[in-house]
Amino acid sequence: MDYTIKIGGEAGQGIQTIGDTLAHIFTKAGYHVFANQDYESRIRGGHNFYQIRVSHKPVIASRSSVHILVALDRESITQHERELSFDGHVLYDSQMINEKFDKPYFLNVPLLELAQKYGGSKIMANTVAIGAVLGMLGMNPDIMYQTIENNFKKKGEAVIKANIECSKAGYEFAKNECLKCSFMLSQFDKPKMLITGNEAIGAGAIASGLKFYSAYPMTPSTGIFNFVADHAKEYGIVVEQAEDEISAINMVIGASFAGVRAMTGTSGGGFSLMVEGISLSAMTETPIVIALAQRPGPATGLPTRTEQADLLFALYAGHGEFPKVIFAPGCPEQAFYLTNKAFDLAEKYQITAIILTDQYLADSQWSYEGFDLGKIKYIDYRVREEKLKEIENYKRHAFTETGISEFAVPGQSKHLVVTDSDEHDEEGHIIEDSLTRIKMVEKRLFKKCLLLKKKFHLHLFMEKKILKSF
Repeated sequence: MDYTIKIGGEAGQGIQTIGDTLAHIFTKAGYHVFANQDYESRIRGGHNFYQIRVSHKPVIASRSSVHILVALDRESITQHERELSFDGHVLYDSQMINEKFDKPYFLNVPLLELAQKYGGSKIMANTVAIGAVLGMLGMNPDIMYQTIENNFKKKGEAVIKANIECSKAGYEFAKNECLKCSFMLSQFDKPKMLITGNEAIGAGAIASGLKFYSAYPMTPSTGIFNFVADHAKEYGIVVEQAEDEISAINMVIGASFAGVRAMTGTSGGGFSLMVEGISLSAMTETPIVIALAQRPGPATGLPTRTEQADLLFALYAGHGEFPKVIFAPGCPEQAFYLTNKAFDLAEKYQITAIILTDQYLADSQWSYEGFDLGKIKYIDYRVREEKLKEIENYKRHAFTETGISEFAVPGQSKHLVVTDSDEHDEEGHIIEDSLTRIKMVEKRLFKKCLLLKKKFHLHLFMEKKILKSF
């Protein structure tokens, strides 16, 4: 069993609703799923599609052949009919596309008619389509009904009942009318988790002790923002939608300096605005984590397409010379664990950690049995109240053998915690002399030596040269 379902149509037709619901139904049935989508930047208009691969064995990518094409507009047939497998079928509504096809592998399902008859509204045509797909596959509809009930539980019993009736009508129609359908499904298995790259990064951040997230929404990083916001109350996280990316990164730096783990997310154009803030975090040795979701540039580029062209930009972002660490996960599982590693290294070495992703990873969905929370590492590297009492003369940027100074939290003791965006001395006060400047530059760069020495092969580091003084 290994089938691909593609839903095509215009933006605004509910393509994502159909695809996302089907993907969740399949994972709840215990099947393995990989889902990806392609959408244009326009709010309305333009051709979009959502593709789901469902199998009885693990899958990590899409396939080119399509077994069921759900065509919500004529363009979907024009573009994707040639992708059908030898046993593939097209599910369409002749009323929606104003055309009827007399081909044996075309199934004309009256989506709009059934939606109005059983749900009282054309808007429920998407629910009819979901039922029709499962009817063509011959899948037991019980999980579909449970999923619909869960999705609409906040809407009330009337809405739940109407959608279930619509899905049942679509299911029965397709099951009875698709006489040439020969799909065979495997038995249901243990329910699985369905997660996108963005959700995995958000989950990894929460598991790592995230307490402050600030960002300006920018595709394709917004999914991280949404995920964290959805769970903010549950985990005591402050989420702030900033007026721009400059404000977002400065809020994150401020929150981190004040004693909590903080993060932001953006894409290339927004990251451009954050670059000065990255240098500020480096000078003040304030740990921050940034999710950089790449998209085609330059300028606005193609906001909803995927591209991996910002590696050098991330490597060398920020004026001056200082260490940072970059992670490049390739799937949600890696994104989850590497986000945790990003927080750990950022806090340990008091540096900036960047998680490099792209639209494909951000928005695609993978199914998993689950993630191992036992692999999550959490060490509070801050010098908290009790330990501060033992320190007689605290200096925020004190010279040490490792280049890492004790990081105290302002207001938690009698000690004054000072730092400055200008070059400063050990106490954090502005200086002008060259000797202190040289020592501070070497102090910050020495952390890079420690990172390189540990040989974190999954990390991408800055230039290979190290000051001769080391």
